Amino acid sequence: MKLVYYILFFVIFGSRYFFVICQNVPSPRCQQTSTLVSTRLYFFGGNTGIIVSNEVWYLDLSSSFNISTPPWHSDVVMPVGYNFGTSCLSPIDNSTVFLIGGRTWIVNTHNFSYTSSVYKFDSKVSQWTTPTINNFNSSFETRQEMQSVIDNNGKIFVFGRANYNSSTTFCYNDMNILDITIMTWSTPTQSQSVLTYLDYTATLLPNGLIVYIGGRSGSSTSTSPNNMSQIQVFDTKSYTWSIKPASGSTIASRECHSAVLTQDENIIIYGGSLYDSSGSIAYALSDIAVLNTNSWAWSVPSVSGTGAPPLTQHSAVLYKNYMILAFGATSATNLYTNNIYILDILNYTWVTTFNIPTTTSNDNSSTDQAINDSSNLYVGIGIGAGIIILAIVLFIIGFFFLQNSA
Repeated sequence: MKLVYYILFFVIFGSRYFFVICQNVPSPRCQQTSTLVSTRLYFFGGNTGIIVSNEVWYLDLSSSFNISTPPWHSDVVMPVGYNFGTSCLSPIDNSTVFLIGGRTWIVNTHNFSYTSSVYKFDSKVSQWTTPTINNFNSSFETRQEMQSVIDNNGKIFVFGRANYNSSTTFCYNDMNILDITIMTWSTPTQSQSVLTYLDYTATLLPNGLIVYIGGRSGSSTSTSPNNMSQIQVFDTKSYTWSIKPASGSTIASRECHSAVLTQDENIIIYGGSLYDSSGSIAYALSDIAVLNTNSWAWSVPSVSGTGAPPLTQHSAVLYKNYMILAFGATSATNLYTNNIYILDILNYTWVTTFNIPTTTSNDNSSTDQAINDSSNLYVGIGIGAGIIILAIVLFIIGFFFLQNSA
């Protein structure tokens, strides 16, 4: 009789666990960075609560899906564990991703790695390299909690950040620029006195202005949440700073939120959090706000549908008319998630289904589609093989049971 219970236990629980493995689903995490490459939405690293991951995952956006079963795929792992960093896509080839700064960890240990502050990922061949950079700013080596932007000329702009290689947090207010066309680093002298900034969002407008929203600012050793009605802006053409007073709705201060830029140059932000005196999350937010960068006015749209939970230390990108949120901490107790949430910005509705547009778009090349089809084939083969193996195991157990019952 005991054997019957063992068989039932295996069928109900073992097979369930087996199918979860076959589905290739990333574990819950936060503090990852993400970049959209054609129809692949990549996620790099993140803190799982147990380790700082060196995993690379991507969502396949080439076909429709329900958010309960997202089309996850894993790619080649990074050379280091990675969190609290930033990434951007090269406009030169639209396939190379640069990871800048962040906390880097020796894989499978709790020790920091200071081997590099820049890693290069070729998404076409799934290959990681460490580029040689001229005139690198050595003080940048241990910085974290920032966002980068890249212009059409291949210049990556990274502002501020905090030093994590110290018992006392030290914050910076310098602008660092990496020109990927000649792999040269520069740290120009500031033309004005600028506050330190970290845990902000950085959004590059078509006119060359970088808009910094939220986060913390202050001195090198003491920071406080930024006023959301005072927007700090950097001009990438003149290398000058300015403050844009923002009118309209009152938006609560926040850190570690997300932001995306729409085609009509509105910046949509979601979530974020505030921290207590010990540096822990006090509470996470679940609101949406829109900054009009033409009038510099905040508004709060009326949103329908079942929304995302409070999220902080998550990531977001805009693909077509969808703002896609992923991962993050959902509360002050750091409950991590591996869910994704989709906001249709055409009518500000939370949706559960990602529907690929029917119109022809340049986002899908035949090469990209071939790669996606190949990936889907391998996943299908893996799941099919898993089902066959499971059936064989169940057959052997059943045969053993019959033999003992005879």
